[in-house]
Amino acid sequence: MALTWITSAGGPLLVAPQSALASWAGVIDTDRPVETWGDYGRACAVDGYTGLIAIGDQEGLVLGDEPAMTTYLAEDRLFVRWAAAYDEDELVVAAGRLVQEDVNWDVSEELVWDVEGPVVLFDSAEPGADPEPGNHLVIDLEPGQYRVRATYRAEGHNQMILVQLQPTGHP
Repeated sequence: MALTWITSAGGPLLVAPQSALASWAGVIDTDRPVETWGDYGRACAVDGYTGLIAIGDQEGLVLGDEPAMTTYLAEDRLFVRWAAAYDEDELVVAAGRLVQEDVNWDVSEELVWDVEGPVVLFDSAEPGADPEPGNHLVIDLEPGQYRVRATYRAEGHNQMILVQLQPTGHP
């Protein structure tokens, strides 16, 4: 499987509305405490696997907890975050299998996200107007409201954080 995996320099990844990318500044000032590092500091303040953060007049989805390599499986509307695995294909197959089963999603990680169209997955330390070449992924989401669910799962030697988007049926 030829998937694009997005990496982080050590902080959270961000799924930002493509139309609001210019409003995301990334890291501003690393000579001060992390909470003063501009937008990146705000993303670092998100506790847990996911959280929403203001980007202009819209919201972005922060993929926090670990700086894990992450890809997106469009057919399952699923972010797969690589915690541990020997092989990419085995990890992706395991993630797909887990999602087809009755996954016990972490109730404390559930939220609702309003999306106006395509979004971009990238390292939150980068400025949105200029994400790192080859290290960002455009995801064509339909406008609407999505229930975001997340959980950590292990299957054999494959360990992953799964973040799924489910349309709620509301505009």
